[in-house]
Parts: sequence; structure tokens; C-alpha cells
Amino acid sequence: MRKLTFIAGAAVGYVLGARAGRQRYEQIAEAARRVQRNPTVRNGLDTAAQAGRQAASRTAGVIADRAGDRLPESVTDRLRSVRGREVPLDDDWGSSR
Repeated sequence: MRKLTFIAGAAVGYVLGARAGRQRYEQIAEAARRVQRNPTVRNGLDTAAQAGRQAASRTAGVIADRAGDRLPESVTDRLRSVRGREVPLDDDWGSSR
């Protein structure tokens, strides 16, 4: 994941710093769109998003259990609602609904 972040950052930096003109920018932008449309990349992003949601749900549960009595009631209620929420496996992350 760090490698992917570095590569994405390097690509963005290159695009923003490139002096080759609009044509080169369009080539780079099209390459980025092709990568984004790649099913392997999409699956990796979906998997990462799913894992993040599950980790957030577990973390919310731990916080509610350990610090629930020291937090305001509204915060505790919100944490418990997040913990009890099922994470859908067929979530279409990133789409506009």
C-alpha cells in the first residue's frame, strides 16, 4: 500500500510539475484513467475500503466499551450505532448514488 501511495504521489507531482504542455498532460491523464478502470485496481480499492470500514467498526466498538462511561451520551450512542452496523459486502464504493 505504501508503494501505491508513493507511485500515486509521484504521478500527481509529475503532472502538476510537468512543463511539457497540454498534450503531455492529456497523455498522463488518460493513462491514469486506464489504471483507474483496471478491474484489478478497482478490486484492490474495494478490498481496502471494505477492510477500512470493518476496522473502523471494530475500533468504534472498542472505544465505546472502554471509554463509553467517560464520553458524552451522544458520542457513546453514535459509537454503538456504528459498531452494530453491518458492513455490506456488495458495497459500490466510490459511485454516486
